[in-house]
Amino acid sequence: MAAASGSVRLQCCVVSPAGRHSASLIFLHGSGDSGQGLRMWIKQVLNQDLTFQHIKVIYPTAPLRPYTPLKGGISNVWFDRFKISNDCPEHLESIDVMCQVLTDLIDDEVKSGIKKNRILLGGFSMGGCMAMHLAYRNHPDVAAVFALSSFLNKTSAVYQALQKGDGALPELFQCHGTADELVLHSWGEETNSMLKSLGVSTKFHSFPGLYHELSKAELEKLKSWILTKLPGELERQT
Repeated sequence: MAAASGSVRLQCCVVSPAGRHSASLIFLHGSGDSGQGLRMWIKQVLNQDLTFQHIKVIYPTAPLRPYTPLKGGISNVWFDRFKISNDCPEHLESIDVMCQVLTDLIDDEVKSGIKKNRILLGGFSMGGCMAMHLAYRNHPDVAAVFALSSFLNKTSAVYQALQKGDGALPELFQCHGTADELVLHSWGEETNSMLKSLGVSTKFHSFPGLYHELSKAELEKLKSWILTKLPGELERQT
């Protein structure tokens, strides 16, 4: 499966629902990974795929591009960063280009019959940051957003957009390891506090001793939350 925007085509790894497809989850990987890599990592942690009766799980792969933190080395990243820090400007040009590419992926789901409020966006690390830009700046009518081990820069365009807006906003679910040395736990907390102050309903879960990684407890908590945001037909009837 691939999504296209102009000349950019995203390769996607898809886990189909066990039953009738009535909702979609777009799960974005961290820097240097791939959709297939994230799926396999989750499978390794859970000892099974992240699967649902009614939700299709889509793992896109970011295109290759030069990445400044790798001294310009080519990597599968959603956007460029000037450095891995919350105290520097965002590379907004590359973020905005990718928002458009990922919008095509959302549009593909809508064209297939899935309502926008039945599409959930999220990701790990850089993928979580990308999901927050995509939802809060471009698609505030999605079901919800999650960000695992992620952060927004102090002067993020996401904050600026929310300061200007006044509509309903999707809920944010965040998880972060207290021992994360790449993306500090405090950066995640600060992001959560800022978004909450700007009107976003947020949940923040700390995982003691967890580094910049996924854990079984974290993914199980995420799965339970996803089902509250994208319930199946039986849950919606009760």
